Amino acid sequence: MPPLATRIESVLLGEVRPFGPKGVPSGIDKQAVEFAVRVTAQGLAGDGQGDPRHHGGPEKAIHHYAFDHYPAWRRELGTLSGQAAEVLARPGAFGENVSSGGLTEANVCIGDRFRLGRALVEVSQARQPCWKLNHRFGYAGMARAVQQSLRTGWYYRVLEEGELSRGDSLVLVERPCPGWSLQRLLHVLYVERLDAGALAAMAALPSLAEGWRKLARQRLERGEVEDMERRLAGG
Repeated sequence: MPPLATRIESVLLGEVRPFGPKGVPSGIDKQAVEFAVRVTAQGLAGDGQGDPRHHGGPEKAIHHYAFDHYPAWRRELGTLSGQAAEVLARPGAFGENVSSGGLTEANVCIGDRFRLGRALVEVSQARQPCWKLNHRFGYAGMARAVQQSLRTGWYYRVLEEGELSRGDSLVLVERPCPGWSLQRLLHVLYVERLDAGALAAMAALPSLAEGWRKLARQRLERGEVEDMERRLAGG
C-alpha cells in the first residue's frame, strides 16, 4: 500500500437556501470555516442538505473534491461568463465539504480508509453530477462536462466519528481494493458502460455503496444503460 497523505486545505459547510430559477432548497453554496467541525455518521455538523433523498446520508456523508482540478476547469471554462470564474476562485465550487491537493480520482480507490482529522472515513462512491452544477456555474452543460471529464469528486462514509479542522491531515490507513481506483470505476460507469465483466466485478465490490452495486446489476440484467438526462439536465 503506498503511503498517501495530504493536508486538508478547507473544510466547508453550507446552509440550505433557495437555489436556481425554481428556488429549490439546496446547500450547494458551501463556505470555508475556521473552527473545528464534528464529523458524524450523517455528515459534518452544521452542513445542510436540501434534498436528503439524493444528497447526504451515511453513504454520502462527506464530499471531497480535489483542488488539483480547478486549474483545468478555469482553462476549459475560460470563455464562459464571469459566474464560472467567480465560483472557481476558491474551494467550494462543486459543493464539496473537504478540499485538498495531491489526491484525485486516479490515486484514490473504493474502500480506502483514511484518518480524517480525528475521524475515520471510508471511500464509498464517486459523485454523480447533477443539474444543480449547471445553475451553479451558469453553464447548461456543466454537469455533463463534469461527468465526461471523470473529475467528479467522491464521498466518504464515516466509520469513527471525531473532529476535523482546516490544516488537519488526511492519511490512508487501509486499501482493500487496490485494483479499483475511482478513475476505473468512473470509466466503467461513463465510458465502457456495458462491459459485462467490469460490471459484474463492480457489483461484487463490498465497499461500494449499495446504490452503485445495484446500478451495475441492473445494467447486466437489462443490457442497457439507464437514462441520465433528468439528473444531468433537470426535470
